[in-house]
Amino acid sequence: MIQYRTIGKTGIKVSNLCFGTMSFGGNADENTSRAMYKRCRDAGINFFDTADVYNGGCAEEILGRCIAGSREEVVLTTKVFYPTGSELNSRGLSRRHMMQAAEASLKRLGTDYIDFYFVHSFDDETSMEEIIRTLDDLQRQGKVLYPAVSNWAAWQMAKALGISAKEQLARFELIQPMYNLAKRQAEVEILPLAASEQMGVITYSPLGAGLLTGKYGIRKKPEKGRIVEEARYRDRYRLESDYLVADRLSEYAEKHKVAPATLAVAWVMANPAITAPIIGARNVEQLEVSLAALEYCMSEEERIAISELSFTPAPATDRTEVQLPNWT
Repeated sequence: MIQYRTIGKTGIKVSNLCFGTMSFGGNADENTSRAMYKRCRDAGINFFDTADVYNGGCAEEILGRCIAGSREEVVLTTKVFYPTGSELNSRGLSRRHMMQAAEASLKRLGTDYIDFYFVHSFDDETSMEEIIRTLDDLQRQGKVLYPAVSNWAAWQMAKALGISAKEQLARFELIQPMYNLAKRQAEVEILPLAASEQMGVITYSPLGAGLLTGKYGIRKKPEKGRIVEEARYRDRYRLESDYLVADRLSEYAEKHKVAPATLAVAWVMANPAITAPIIGARNVEQLEVSLAALEYCMSEEERIAISELSFTPAPATDRTEVQLPNWT
């Protein structure tokens, strides 16, 4: 059943599943998007993730219409970094773009504030101090409640936390890394950093772009799907070991009479370092398989057993006697 967890030290309570709206206005039209939103709310989910680049801003617009009249009941995140137009400066994490992008997101979402505002990727052309100060200004203006960060390395986030502490500026309170049974790099440094600094963690791609749904394997490749159709996902899941993990999970799921996708989401949910995995779907039928993870009670013993279907990443140092935390 649904549970509610506190994001870091913010005091904000969110559902242990977050719904990602990447499909809104793209693979899901407005009616389908609204149906998925309603199903999530009926399930008790109060946490929704989007970005200004999802389907050219349509995802934010549709989500904004979904939350109209109930804004105070939900926790929203959105993101800034990737190009939102053809103009030379309509991208990155410059103060100019971040200020403009925040205003545009607020308008599309139909709200006065963003609960957690993510920098969507690392910008090596803008000083970290400038990025953090801009986020602090947005917080002081009341347009952003908390800064958040996605797709940064642990050392980059640690450096940012140091700058925030030294300059007494708003710090990152929420992290969004990729994490699933086939991609476990976050266990090495990102999740330990978050636990140490009491930061919330919402992870994306628990199904590995469909890899862990039972449709893929070493000798099983569908004709359609994101991994087949989109170059970034083909590149991300190109190793034979990825498909070996998919096969192992499918075999385990069949033995235990549960959908592989449900297990994949439940496995991420069971990691105590993670506040909530982000689930997504193209329609309500797909959504139901992920929502089923709310009813799946995974013991610590089973979480370890499923972890052993995959490959534990090497520790952060070359000292082989150094052990990873018990939750990896």
